[in-house]
Amino acid sequence: VQLQASGGGLVQAGGSLRLSCAASGRSFTGYHMGWFRQAPGKEREFVAVISWSGSGTSYADSVKGRFIISRDNAKNTVYLQMNSLKPEDTAVYYCVVDPIYRTIVSSPGGIDYWGKGTLVTVSS
Repeated sequence: VQLQASGGGLVQAGGSLRLSCAASGRSFTGYHMGWFRQAPGKEREFVAVISWSGSGTSYADSVKGRFIISRDNAKNTVYLQMNSLKPEDTAVYYCVVDPIYRTIVSSPGGIDYWGKGTLVTVSS
């Protein structure tokens, strides 16, 4: 199984970036997808999750109203549209896949699959 994230980079505060993560190597039917991030010197934190059907989403309070998660099941790909970026959004962003929605939201240690991460740097 491989989760390939892309779309990170350097952006000025107030700008936007769109991350993508393509999953491959097995069937992901019924799997939920999400994003975590880890800033330098900080703990890894949950960012967002989207259900298999796309009808359910959850966000961390810190990104609610600024970030939008979506997915394309035909491409096994999850996206994270990040708007109104702030310097505190600077982090390595990781995509994840798991069959249990709540695991992604509250039990990251139990997540089945993690991507390698893509770096987002927001300058002030």
